[in-house]
Amino acid sequence: MKAVILVAGKGTRLTPLTDYTPKPMLNVAGRPLLEWMIMRVKEAGITEILLVTNYLEDQFKTYFGDGSKHGVKISYKKQEKTLGTANAFLQAEEFVGEDQFMALYGDHYIAEGVLRKIKANHREGEVAVGALLVDDPSQYGAFKLDGEYIKKVVEKPPKGTEPSKYANIGIYIFPHGVFDYIKKTPVSPREEYEITDTMQLMINDKILLRKHEIETMDWLDIGLPWNLLEANQRALQHIDFRIDGTVEDGAKLHGQVWVKKGARIRSGAYIEGPVVIGENSDIGPNCYIRSGTCLGDNVRVGNACEVKNSIIGDNSHAAHLSYIGDSIIGKNCNLGAGTITANLRFDKTPIEVTIKGERLNSGRRKLGAIMGDNVQTGINVNIHPGVIIGSDSWIAPGVTVQRDVPKGVIKYFFSKLEERKR
Repeated sequence: MKAVILVAGKGTRLTPLTDYTPKPMLNVAGRPLLEWMIMRVKEAGITEILLVTNYLEDQFKTYFGDGSKHGVKISYKKQEKTLGTANAFLQAEEFVGEDQFMALYGDHYIAEGVLRKIKANHREGEVAVGALLVDDPSQYGAFKLDGEYIKKVVEKPPKGTEPSKYANIGIYIFPHGVFDYIKKTPVSPREEYEITDTMQLMINDKILLRKHEIETMDWLDIGLPWNLLEANQRALQHIDFRIDGTVEDGAKLHGQVWVKKGARIRSGAYIEGPVVIGENSDIGPNCYIRSGTCLGDNVRVGNACEVKNSIIGDNSHAAHLSYIGDSIIGKNCNLGAGTITANLRFDKTPIEVTIKGERLNSGRRKLGAIMGDNVQTGINVNIHPGVIIGSDSWIAPGVTVQRDVPKGVIKYFFSKLEERKR
């Protein structure tokens, strides 16, 4: 059996994190999200993988190559136009040959053992479909069931009309014959070719689709920025204490801490795992790295800084007197001395974030800043909870950032010149 993983999408709801990085290449517990998926596929005994690419495809090729460093064989096929999931899977027809195959999305985090179990329980001649029991299936495709068999797929049913509480989560084992049904799939109201419509055509022709139930903590869709923090927390549970860099006398490391090659932990640093310190990063002296933190490569966290439950991208620096809590900081950022990311409202209510013009409840009591790549802040900058700062922006010294900052803007304190394009 081979595997096909879709990685073509841009991930616009994760902007600005995906301005210069495809969503499956975002850092989760010291590895790209997609690398965790490839590890799970390999664990299931599948070693031939096709990545269906489009957006910034060279980043996948540069990092994964032919897959040999990961113990698998990786091929690539570009979906020239992103015409939906069914069209994306159609790109794999030649790669798959006459065999059945596992079909997956590269922007999901899946726990250890899930794919192995589905493959072991799959019955020849059926379509295996991963399903999750949810409170509100209106944001998914929901299944009408007859026992464990799927009789209908209803895409995003209005609340109260759902045929069941079981949601489609994008884990499949398809026979080769699915390609014939993809070619018959009509265009959807979104003007895309949807794999759920393909599945309904198969059901109509009496092909058996059987649900394989997944536990809530075993699957996560990385659709929104705070989902990345949740995936990071889950994945960090699977790292071991490992020191490949240098730890000076006087530094204290507790729990699961992975210090990668070339990293330096200076005296007085206090690190509570689980934590990942990326290659060639420079930590301390006299700083506090708290659990749930993942630092990329060449990151600097200096004197009197505290970082808690956050992801900091490659080549970013917080050298003096800063607090980063429950935040995602992009690559190549520089935080001036005294930069503070607030992560808790006075009234302790869940943090709201604006995503594509819509105000969403994150469901998180604590959530800090979401910062794109190449951002610079001056000294004594304060950032309110849930604020998004666009890539390539500069925040002037002394500013309190209360609302989102667009991409490529210089933000000033004075009202008449509050913002201008760089």
